[in-house]
Amino acid sequence: MERFVRHTGLVAPLDRPDVDTDAIIPKQFLKRIERTGYGPFLFHDWRYRPDGSPDPDFVLNQPRYRGATILLARENFGCGSSREHAPWALQQYGFRAIVAPSFADIFEANCLQNGLLPVRLEPEAVEELFRRTGDQPGYQLTVDLEREEVRDASGFVAAFRVDPERRRRLLEGVDDIDVTLAREAAIAAFEARRPSWSEIAWAAAGEAAGPGRGGREA
Repeated sequence: MERFVRHTGLVAPLDRPDVDTDAIIPKQFLKRIERTGYGPFLFHDWRYRPDGSPDPDFVLNQPRYRGATILLARENFGCGSSREHAPWALQQYGFRAIVAPSFADIFEANCLQNGLLPVRLEPEAVEELFRRTGDQPGYQLTVDLEREEVRDASGFVAAFRVDPERRRRLLEGVDDIDVTLAREAAIAAFEARRPSWSEIAWAAAGEAAGPGRGGREA
């Protein structure tokens, strides 16, 4: 997993509450068997017209927001189904962080598991960021996980909090597999000293049968 310490990037404002995961990555694109290639389908039904041409009114198609790496969103972002494809699509489009007042719980966990940082700020702070993003073309934010704050070059600063263990993993760039592999020696030692499954099964069968009926005497 890619480390996240701090990131400065262009902000794109998605001014819609309750954006669900089917809007983020529609169901027809979930048939892919790989974990890659979802970026082009992000917000597909909003980004494209029925004839397949880009909709110029959608925020990500507007020239001033091209190349955005921080998504500014409204409350309850990522609601709906628990598909992990949603953070994959956002990340593969190019987003490193999402700033919103609240996220759906499973979506938030999926983001953290994949190195995409969901940042919860107070509604007033998010409202101010929407104002600044609209007023200032090329508006950028710095999302600093090490200091757990969001800031800009004009004096805006807001604190956020991430679960300490999730924060550590993001800062170090480790996922569940990495955490498991870090204990490989201890796991190997345990496997070497524990009884085999056949020994456990024989012991259980012997206890069930009892002495003289196929069981083993102590």
